[in-house]
Amino acid sequence: MSATAYILSEHPTIVGFRWSHTHSWGATWVFLLTSITFYLVLSVTLHVILLLLRPVPVGPIPAVHSLLMSILSATILAGTVASASAEIRHTRWLWGRTRTPLQWVLCFPLGTRSSGRVFFWSYIFYLSRYLHVTRTLFTILRRRRLSLCQLFTNSVTIVMSFLWLEFTQSLQISEIVLTAFSNSVVYGYRFWTELGLPTASFPLVANVQIVFMGVNLICHFGVLYLHVWGGGCNGIGAWVVNSVFNCGFLFMFLKSFVKRRWIRQKAMELRNTNGKID
Repeated sequence: MSATAYILSEHPTIVGFRWSHTHSWGATWVFLLTSITFYLVLSVTLHVILLLLRPVPVGPIPAVHSLLMSILSATILAGTVASASAEIRHTRWLWGRTRTPLQWVLCFPLGTRSSGRVFFWSYIFYLSRYLHVTRTLFTILRRRRLSLCQLFTNSVTIVMSFLWLEFTQSLQISEIVLTAFSNSVVYGYRFWTELGLPTASFPLVANVQIVFMGVNLICHFGVLYLHVWGGGCNGIGAWVVNSVFNCGFLFMFLKSFVKRRWIRQKAMELRNTNGKID
């Protein structure tokens, strides 16, 4: 356990991390905008080309990608929890009676900078978003289908994780923990199904996303309360942008969820009707 704790939260690279435009890879606005533009152009171009061709077999690559993302997400989850615990343990004496550990997790004090244990894992999470978006390419290659919603969602998640570090945004610890947990479960499940193993008897991915969005919504209200009545939270401007994007995600998810339920219900009614006719 001590060796694991050292690797996750006490290694000098983790403790001494500092978000820097000159020393952190991918930490500039130019890189962010260029990479997102490249992702969008590549996805659209590949989709147009494959409209004239048959779906391209990708073999076990999606399964390997799902396994890697599940392991990486679980590592980020463990590292973030261990680092947050270490930061609370080492700096709590500075807070006095003005802040509890939960308040610190949701609301960074004004003047906080993106350096130290927690922000190292926030940086790893940011980099993992670039690996996450490659799943779009697998979808295009296998099915020749391009989802504009998926392109938008993937692009926005990269921007949001960049803003967390750039403006030391409050709430990012809970966002990382919730997202990493859901990703580890969802990608683990996808790896399971891509191997041809039995699927769950209920919509596991949708249920995980519902829980994630519900808890995330509660955390957003917590940040708002602490900012207004708790003396202010750092990076509140980025938090507002984050909240707008999350509202967009929630709307798209609910719309898609209701549409799937409606289609499933109509299919069941049609099946029952055909059964009675027979």
